[in-house]
Amino acid sequence: QVQLAESGGGLVQPGGSLRLYCTASGSSASSGTMGWYRQAPGKQRELVAQEISGGGTNYADSVKGRFTISRDNAKNTLTLQLNNLKFDDTAVYYCRWTRWGSPTVWGQGTQVTVFS
Repeated sequence: QVQLAESGGGLVQPGGSLRLYCTASGSSASSGTMGWYRQAPGKQRELVAQEISGGGTNYADSVKGRFTISRDNAKNTLTLQLNNLKFDDTAVYYCRWTRWGSPTVWGQGTQVTVFS
C-alpha cells in the first residue's frame, strides 16, 4: 500500500514563491506516476501538474510558466515549485499517485494561501 506525505504549504503574498513536497512510501511507490491537484473553496478539484507515463510532464494552462514539477527518484519525492503566485492559486494542494492496476492514492492535502 502506497502512502503519500505532503509538506510545504503556507502563506505568501502575490508574486511570491513556495515549494511543495510529496513523498511516496511503500513497496511499489517508485513504479507509479505522480502529480499535483488543487481544490479551491466551492470549486472542483483540478489538475495542476503531473508526470506523464513514458516521461514528460503536463501542466494546467493557468500555471504554465509559473509552476514546475520535478521528481527525485531516489527519494520518491515529487516537488512542485510555485512561482509568481496569484490570489487564484489559493487552494488545498493534493498529491496523487497512480499506477495501472492499482488504486489511486491521494495525499492529505496542504494549504496554499496567497494574501496581501
